[in-house]
Amino acid sequence: RSRNDQVVTDLRLYAKRICRELMLFIATLQEAFARRAQQNRATVMPGYTHGQRAQVVSLAHHLLAYVEMLQRDVGRLEDVHDRCDVLPLGSGALAGTTLPLDRRAVAEELSFASISANSLDAVSDRDFVVELTAACALIMVHLSRFAEEVVLWTSSEYNFAELPDSHATGSSLMPQKKNPDVLELVRGRTARTIADLSAVLILLKGLPLAYNRDLQEDKTALFDAVDTTMTSLAAVTDVVRVLRFKRREMREAASDPGLLATDVAEYLVVRGMPFRAAHQLVGAAVRRTVDEGRTLRDISAAEWREMTELAQDDIVDLFDVDTALRRRELPGAPGPRMVSRQLVRAATLVAKTRRVVTVLARQPVAAKEVGAAVGTAATAGREPARRSPRREKSKG
Repeated sequence: RSRNDQVVTDLRLYAKRICRELMLFIATLQEAFARRAQQNRATVMPGYTHGQRAQVVSLAHHLLAYVEMLQRDVGRLEDVHDRCDVLPLGSGALAGTTLPLDRRAVAEELSFASISANSLDAVSDRDFVVELTAACALIMVHLSRFAEEVVLWTSSEYNFAELPDSHATGSSLMPQKKNPDVLELVRGRTARTIADLSAVLILLKGLPLAYNRDLQEDKTALFDAVDTTMTSLAAVTDVVRVLRFKRREMREAASDPGLLATDVAEYLVVRGMPFRAAHQLVGAAVRRTVDEGRTLRDISAAEWREMTELAQDDIVDLFDVDTALRRRELPGAPGPRMVSRQLVRAATLVAKTRRVVTVLARQPVAAKEVGAAVGTAATAGREPARRSPRREKSKG
């Protein structure tokens, strides 16, 4: 017997289970985002590019963007699970064995989809460790993006949201401070998972076939990435559930007439003006209002007609933010009907993920138990209990 194929088998079993647990954690977070989106379908806010107000969107549409982001993470974890689902047991130290083993029977017993095709590759392959660590790193990047937004939104400068006292900390010096430490830690720990990914890649880059003791060190990075990602997913889920959005302040920011400049240009395009000309005309109008201390909303229909005969009296109706949202009804857009579709899609994705996890586990009862553990952990902010594979002993 050899520890070389035993340890990598154990590691693959662990990685498969972690993929499923992470998928359930993500589904729980997606569900939280969708629930808050449902509650904020009518909440308008600015969308941003380059850190500047750009166009009007809804808070629901903004939150549902994270559902899509996380769904790509689910897809990556499914892919990682598939590549973990190969049994290396029977490869021995590196050259198999002369014993008449039934590897396919063992694969079935251990719930592996297939057996490895090359014993040298089987005992030295840690691609799946790289992929799982990479999946964790990208999940953390997505969580970090949300964390950064909430840090900004809870600042006095944005004032779009507020964390409850239970999810913020004070200052040892400044009595007025309310710091979003949980989210700052998620943002900071993202660097750790990226470092874990770099560590595994650097570890593997110079290894000849087949097994080398260097491979013992892949566990440190993998376990850290997994632990960090699971606790961060649970923490962010909790934040999403309790974060208080300031609808009035968001609407006030979204009411900036400049956010509807593109709508004016498109209004003119629909009436026959080439877009470049429309862009230039509206840009000139914006500069004029800035010089005069006015806004686009202050320009009368008569003034618009002086600029172009294509303008009608209804051009001034463009500056209502709710109407502006209702005009955006292309698939994937932030219009109310499209957001309704996106909410249905979010619920479908969550249900599908949970079904997929049950199928991948090949043990429906166990999958339900994992789901319950994940739900409890997401609520309490801690990860479900699990055993890690043992570290290798000495083997040549």
